[in-house]
This record gives sequence, C-alpha cells and structure tokens, in this order.
Amino acid sequence: MRIFHVITHIDMGGAERVAINIAMSKSPDYEHHIVELQRGHSAFTRQMIAELRHNNIPYHRSWLPVWLHLHYYADRLVSILFPLRFLFLWLRYRPDVIHSHTEMPDMAVWLTLRLFPFIKVRLIRTIHNTHLWTGMGFVGPRVERFMQQRGTNVAISPGAQTAYYERYRSVMPPIIYNGVAPTEQRTYAGIVPGKTNILFAGRFEEQKGIATLCTIIKALADDRRYHFHIFGAGSQQNIIRSLCRMDNVTVRPPLHGIASIMRSFDYLIMPSAFEGLGLLSVEASMNGIPTLINACQGLTDTLPEDWPLAVHDNNIAEWLHLFREVLPHVDRNALVIKAQEYVNGRFSVSKMQREYELLYTQ
Repeated sequence: MRIFHVITHIDMGGAERVAINIAMSKSPDYEHHIVELQRGHSAFTRQMIAELRHNNIPYHRSWLPVWLHLHYYADRLVSILFPLRFLFLWLRYRPDVIHSHTEMPDMAVWLTLRLFPFIKVRLIRTIHNTHLWTGMGFVGPRVERFMQQRGTNVAISPGAQTAYYERYRSVMPPIIYNGVAPTEQRTYAGIVPGKTNILFAGRFEEQKGIATLCTIIKALADDRRYHFHIFGAGSQQNIIRSLCRMDNVTVRPPLHGIASIMRSFDYLIMPSAFEGLGLLSVEASMNGIPTLINACQGLTDTLPEDWPLAVHDNNIAEWLHLFREVLPHVDRNALVIKAQEYVNGRFSVSKMQREYELLYTQ
C-alpha cells in the first residue's frame, strides 16, 4: 500500500516531524512518500532531506517556496497550484492513500480531489491543532464539509478532538497520539554554570506565548538563580529582540535536533496560549527534563493531571510564584520519573505507526 503524506514543507514543524515518524515504519506492507506543498529552504530542510535519504523514504519537493507569509496570500496561491503538480504525481505513482497534515495541505488536497474527481484514493486527515483556519473563514468550512464526507479525520489529543467537535459538530474524531522517540543526548556548550538553566524552543508567534515569556524574563532580571536560553525565529522577533541586552537570557536561532541537548537544561518552559499537542513537552519528558506549562489544551494532555509546574491563563503572578517559591524547593528528580512514566505509556512511535497503518487498511 502506497501512502502519500502531504505536508506544508520539509522544514521545522511538529506536523512534519509526525509525518516523517510515520513514514519511518519498517512494515514491508506500506510504502510511505513525503509530498511537500511549499519548498522548504532552511538549514532544517537540508538536514531533514538527509534523514529521509538515510531511511530510504521517497520524497517529492515543491517547486515553489514561500518567503512571505503575509495573511497567507502566498500560501493560498501555492495551494491553488498544487492540483496540477499532484496530478502528475498521481499518474506516475498511483497512491492508495493521501494523508494530509495541517490546514494548507488540507486545502490543497481538497482542491485536488474536487478538480479531479477521477482520482480515487482513501483520504486520512490529521487534526494537529485546537484552532483551525485562522484568517480563512471562507475556505475552512468548505474544506471541513469535504473532509467529513470523504475522509477520515483523526485528532492528535483530547483537546484537539473536543475543540473540533465543539466547533463543527461532526462525528467525534478518533485520537491517535503523536509518537516521540527518546533521543541520544549530547552536551550543550552554552550552559551557564551555577544557574538553573531554562530552555525555550519554538516559533516566535503569538500562539507560543512570546509576550508572556518576555514578561517573565524581564520580571526575573534581578533573580540570579535563573538563566534563559531561547531558540527560535518568527514574526514576533522584535519582541524577543528587546531581551538581547539582558544578562539573564541568551537568544539563538532555531537549532535542528533540539531534543538531543535537552538534558543539558534544568527545565523547559512552554507558555503557549494553545497547542494541538505539545510535542516538545513530550520530547522533554522522554529525555528527562521537566516542563513548565501554561495549562492550555494540548499541553495538559502531555503531562500527568496533577502536574505541579503549571499556571492558568498565563497569569504572570502564578508564573513568578512558580519561579520564586516552587522551583527552589521542588523534587526535580521525582518529576522527571513521573513525567517519563506518563509519556512512555502514551506517545511511543511504534504505537502511532501501528494505529495509522490499521486505519489505512480499514
């Protein structure tokens, strides 16, 4: 059985990582292909292509990069042009299943199958987030009606499942948790000795709670116990730039394979406003680092229900209480063990692969 995973780009992203993890299945009954909607053009792209080649996973590059994501205009244009390219791929490879990951690929697949109804394939669509179709209120409902009639929707977490059902009142989608594997660890040379080193890694976007992160760091400027390490890039780069001259923070570009250095840090911080499923939190638990979270949908699903390192609604007073009163006295080793036991039972890559392969053949 030949499966085409349609992703936004071969680049940094949780959905992209999930698609590749599924494609790494060793089952001889399935042939997975990665199909790129927009042409990735970063250092991550080169490293991920090397990974695909190493694992003998076929991939199909897009001809069209998107350099400016202003109101998704360029993204939509690439999605509109995708059907012509996909027709060529279908004629050559005749996939049995299309598995779509995130909204732009969903839109592109919807257009393709509407324009070319003679393309007969099974359609699987993974819902990776609790908020869908931001700024695309005209297209979104049309794609959703099509996906509900023609495809099989799958949610990655209870939060994503509930949010989707409450908004679209469709059949409750089943849940297949994203799989994460433990990563061989190496030492990060930038650790500040004598401090509690806090890691943030992600896109500099409103969803990730960038304004809250900056407020926390500035409020703790005189607290000599902590040093923050920020890895990322994005549209809120200017907000992060205001931290660059502070002594308690180091800002770096995105780092491929961030999971491989996690154990060098003491804690991961995720002040996200919402997530589909916080894969970075799962990776942190797998690799032995506790996570400080805003208790939003998609993050609470990644940690035990009574997790003590959580705040509500990104309340700054709660964040500062966590840093000033909780962390200095918490049993960190006990939290590491508790989080590892939780994620090992829910988020294994092999479990995810088996569940999707069963769905492909049903």
